[in-house]
Amino acid sequence: MEFFRIKKDIPFMRHALIFNVISLITFLIAVVSLATKGLHLGVDFTGGTVMEVTYVKAAELDKIRDAMAKLGFTEASVQNFGSTKDVLIRLPVKPGLTSAKLSDTVTNSLCALETGATGGVEAVCPQVARSYCERLEKTEPAKLADFRKDWKESAGPAVDCLKQPDAKAVGQFEVKRVEFVGPQVGKELLEGGALALLFVSLGIVLYLWLRFEWKFGVSAIIANLHDVVIILGVFSLFQWEFSLPVLAAVLAILGYSVNESVVVMDRVRENFRNRKFRNTPVSQVIDNAITATMSRTIITHASTQLMVCSMLIFGGETLYYFALALTIGICFGIYSSVLVGSPLLMWLGLRREDLARTERKPTTDAVV
Repeated sequence: MEFFRIKKDIPFMRHALIFNVISLITFLIAVVSLATKGLHLGVDFTGGTVMEVTYVKAAELDKIRDAMAKLGFTEASVQNFGSTKDVLIRLPVKPGLTSAKLSDTVTNSLCALETGATGGVEAVCPQVARSYCERLEKTEPAKLADFRKDWKESAGPAVDCLKQPDAKAVGQFEVKRVEFVGPQVGKELLEGGALALLFVSLGIVLYLWLRFEWKFGVSAIIANLHDVVIILGVFSLFQWEFSLPVLAAVLAILGYSVNESVVVMDRVRENFRNRKFRNTPVSQVIDNAITATMSRTIITHASTQLMVCSMLIFGGETLYYFALALTIGICFGIYSSVLVGSPLLMWLGLRREDLARTERKPTTDAVV
């Protein structure tokens, strides 16, 4: 389907050197940022504590984030999980702070946020108080009675912390799950993600080598890795959080860029096999291939970007960085397929003989 058709070929390859220099500079900036600043890895890769909290009403995420910031967790991830009442809190590892102590501190802060009460970790929230009472009962039973008395006076409602069945009665929320992601698990996830990128890249080269010719495979993988490095470089430059959803977006962009590269390369191959372009220079053959597929490129990428923009604007914090990585990848994916991969074909010395079928002249039997 074409909404418009460009009749005159656009001379992209005439400015190929300029485009490649721009790409090289951008690539080097991304590499330098990755080498000096590195990636701001999320809890998925560094390890930390994950808490699932359910409220009786819609949770106010901004207030929860402010509460986490006051506790010193400025890098905490707070997002809805399933519904507006369910909240998922990801907290990074803090030296000298166990997962149990961390969850108690956060729960107390959330309870203070709901009730307006103040006090120590065990003084405000019934859920934390019950946990503390159970520990006292096992370790220091003599202190249990004093704590129960002090807690009833400070918390307000005369509720026995060992018999209180539901934290919603006071705190208006309940901690459903607390999990600790160890640094070792995070390291394994990071290594697995790097291997995924490697195998996807090798698969792309192998496919294009078999489908077209080795020069296509080399130019496509350089163009696609150019996209990946720039996405990672942008996240490193601005120190945006790099998490598993962002890694998924990077892998998606790899496949998306390959699709665009294959479309252009397939048209290049067909042009070389067309008698119309038999005596046409390689640069003009590539220009015609890019121009002929431009309508399809604009329609496909614009439709995809509309969907991604909706996630970017309305998806909330959960999908924000995922959609942002896709946006960066789509923009650079168009650029690399047309203005990085195609010039590389020309620099690698692509010729008509590499793709066109050799035509044999029919032989005539000698007449005796």
